[in-house]
Amino acid sequence: MLSDTEYTAHDGLGLAALVRGGQVSAGELLATAMQRIEALNPALNAVVRTRFDAARAEAARADAQAPFAGVPFLLKDLCSTLAGEPTGSGNRVLAQVPMPVDSEMVRRFRASGVSIAGRTNTPEFGLTPYTESLASGPARNPWSKAHSPGGSSGGSAAAVAAGMVPLASAGDGGGSIRIPASCCGLFGFKPSRGSTPTGPIYGELWHGLVIEHVISRSVRDSAAMLDVTYGADAGAPYAAPARVRPFLDEVGADPSPLRIAFTAQPLFGRATVHADCLTALHDTARLLESLGHHVEEATPPLDAEADALAFVTLLAGETRAEMETMARQLQRPLRAADFEPATYTLGLLGKAMSAGRYAVAASRLQTIARRQTAFFERYDVLLTPTLATPPAAIGALQPSTAESRLMRAVNALNAGWLLEALGAAEPIAARTFGYIPFTPMFNATGQPAMSVPLHWNAEGLPIGVQCVAGLGGDALLFRLAGQLERTRPWFARRPPGF
Repeated sequence: MLSDTEYTAHDGLGLAALVRGGQVSAGELLATAMQRIEALNPALNAVVRTRFDAARAEAARADAQAPFAGVPFLLKDLCSTLAGEPTGSGNRVLAQVPMPVDSEMVRRFRASGVSIAGRTNTPEFGLTPYTESLASGPARNPWSKAHSPGGSSGGSAAAVAAGMVPLASAGDGGGSIRIPASCCGLFGFKPSRGSTPTGPIYGELWHGLVIEHVISRSVRDSAAMLDVTYGADAGAPYAAPARVRPFLDEVGADPSPLRIAFTAQPLFGRATVHADCLTALHDTARLLESLGHHVEEATPPLDAEADALAFVTLLAGETRAEMETMARQLQRPLRAADFEPATYTLGLLGKAMSAGRYAVAASRLQTIARRQTAFFERYDVLLTPTLATPPAAIGALQPSTAESRLMRAVNALNAGWLLEALGAAEPIAARTFGYIPFTPMFNATGQPAMSVPLHWNAEGLPIGVQCVAGLGGDALLFRLAGQLERTRPWFARRPPGF
């Protein structure tokens, strides 16, 4: 078995190379990972369920030639399904309901050679940019246990940052790969829409906003896993452009000089951008200029508040649809007690809205990409802060006491019409996008985007910066990420005590 120091000195590809070279077995790697999960998870609450026996069986039959042969892995407890096991989605009821099949994404993860040791913490239905579900309790950030690791892939990010596993699965519907990557000092890549599969259970997720991938410590792990999982599955509603060559090959190739725009202007809703995030942005702009890129300040065309309201409108409708799907799974009517108050309230709002309002919101989000066409013809990359602030303290983004009382009263009456009459979507949008004004736009457009861990503030908290390319520009982003990683390495920077 590897020591903790030896284990955490390698990324996923590095651990797999040890397996292929015979220095360590897949079972020994898993034993180290399990030991670290058991030792570290009580303080972080990153892992909500373990499956050590199943993982041992997977390690025993690991394909030594697979890129991640025998590498311990954790699966976010949302979207991806394992046959015969629950996908809890941060919900107390679903945590007891086994799923019928492996999702195609899980099938491809397994083809990479990983051993799936457990499921990671997520907010209910992945709805918040923090991970504090009533079902599982808050996940905590290894850099400061008083702070959130972000959401909705907060458990995965906390586990990777703590060195439980070198990479873990994640999904991104409004920033849920990039937000926790920023909070935890990790690399978080959201691929272009249609790059990874959603079947066989789903056609699309949140009207195409959601895509699954991983959070990792190294750029090359992210690229290599996308090489394995890339491509639409049968019956997919859309597919990303074909790759020219493996993404892993792109990581080692410096990009040609790029035209890079940077902005601190919030892209969705209203927000005040914290000085630490501005410092990270401007420092990265200077770094990119020193690498030979042309860098200038410019902002894509915006209608930030109207776009944010459309996003919340669509999210309310999708939440209602998920709740009704759950009712069919359970074969009984929904009850408010089945959900967290905020989730049930959002579902009531979705029920009260007309189909026409949902369709108008979805159409508006789709036209954002049309609006930005000329901008991304002029620039190869857009640089922004990932978040408007450093990682939030646990509890800081929760609804206020007054908001909680109103939600419980409305939920008890099933009064979705009242929420519609009060314009409840507007304050939801304001609270959400005050923290994440930079990430959701690119779920709407489907463009690839990444959070890169180049900065830590005076308190020792990570501050990510976001880079965005045009649709299908994943290879370009991996080249740029590799260049940044070589220029300002972050892999050896670890949370104290982990």
